[in-house]
Amino acid sequence: MSRRFTLVTVALTALVAFLVGAIFAGGVARSSIEAGPQPKAPAPRLVSRTSAVLGPSVNFADVVERINPAVVNIDATTRSREARRRRDRTGIPDPPEPFEFGPRQDRDGPHRGAGSGFIIDVDGSILTNNHVIDRAERITVKLSDGRTMRARVVGSDPDTDIALIKVDGQTGLPVAPLGDSLSLRMGEWVCAIGNPLGYEHTVTVGVVSFLGRKLFDMSLDNYIQTDAAINFGNSGGPLINARGEVIGINAAISSRASSIGFAVPINGATAILPQLRARGRVTRGYMGVALRDVDPDLERSLKLTVNHGALVQDVTSGSPADRAGLRPYDIVTSLDDHTIATDDQLIREVSARAPGSAAHLRFVRDGREQSITVKLAERPARESGDKAEQTAPPSERRTDSDGTLGLVVRDLDRQTADRLELPKATKGVLITRVEPMSSSFDGGIERGTVLLEINRQAIESVADYRRAARAARPGDILTLYIYSPDLEQRQLKTIRVEDR
Repeated sequence: MSRRFTLVTVALTALVAFLVGAIFAGGVARSSIEAGPQPKAPAPRLVSRTSAVLGPSVNFADVVERINPAVVNIDATTRSREARRRRDRTGIPDPPEPFEFGPRQDRDGPHRGAGSGFIIDVDGSILTNNHVIDRAERITVKLSDGRTMRARVVGSDPDTDIALIKVDGQTGLPVAPLGDSLSLRMGEWVCAIGNPLGYEHTVTVGVVSFLGRKLFDMSLDNYIQTDAAINFGNSGGPLINARGEVIGINAAISSRASSIGFAVPINGATAILPQLRARGRVTRGYMGVALRDVDPDLERSLKLTVNHGALVQDVTSGSPADRAGLRPYDIVTSLDDHTIATDDQLIREVSARAPGSAAHLRFVRDGREQSITVKLAERPARESGDKAEQTAPPSERRTDSDGTLGLVVRDLDRQTADRLELPKATKGVLITRVEPMSSSFDGGIERGTVLLEINRQAIESVADYRRAARAARPGDILTLYIYSPDLEQRQLKTIRVEDR
């Protein structure tokens, strides 16, 4: 009996041990499947994709640690507020504001403005904005280690808002590495360092939200737009990519939103550095033409034979282009055998050349390719003043308000031409009203401009305009040749005819 009880006990013990072991083995295996890394499991792949979107691998703490010592604060003092001169903002409604910061001061006393900059040479050369130091009589630079010293202006370029200043007698200063702004992409992470509202060495992070924004000068401007928070006093400070390279110089903010800032591309600064160092100013090649891109609407309405290039809208009288024989409607397709795709490309390449040099152009005129050589002049300085608004008052003279294009026009008379300071022999009709929500309104046609041609047909009277407007059919695309008295320039505008 005792023997049989012992055998049963041993068997039951073995069975219980086996079951318990199986349970524990199964639990451990399950835990390892849930917690252990499995390359084929979907969860890690989801985390990897999320990481790529959020970009946690961009460690701006390391970037700032390297670059921050090269960022400086700049104080610029003038004798009076009237001595300060803002950049020209002709034609920009409610424009972005260049940065400037300082305590409230007496209007007739010395004016002190603050900005930022960054060191590019161990001997103390510093890049900043022209408007930070413009007409300053005393410039003080404060380094990241607390040292304060006087600086002098080496050179400046108002057209691109870039200035080079220097603190003398220095060696071994920290330097900010310069990158390539042409490699930037929209959505790329960037950070800004500067002196916003007097808070020294403030760091903010955002992304590149647009490339090639035009704000002040429709020909030379090529701003980087960013949502990295920047404020008054950031002006002249660096915009830095994730590799720790300066790719822009913070220059302006929108007056309408706190999350829209603008920076001058660093490639624009490096391109003019040799001239700033050697002469203190920048000279650029100049032909004397107003240009625009060739787009599908323009190609269709004018029946163009090319779909790329820079189309000549206007030629300045007596300019190199005028002397060489360029005319409105010519399409420049190459410069020294290099294909020209856009008007911006032609402007950049001509501006980069020295005045007095020769530019060999190929262009298309009335469907035929031709070539000329233009001897470049020096680009004139930008005018600092605005012309007063010059629009036509209501008149009892002959007008036309045909609703096809959404324009109200009237004949030009000598009194109006003199008041608008129109070029001699200008023939056209004055646009006195642009109907809201019309095709002309959508096409950017403005009241107070002069309509010269429609689809290359001269419009010299209200009768000419009426014939052209009534001949248009819904769906047609028309090219209007306009003269703007405010800009003193002719422009081509395209509109699509809508149902009457």
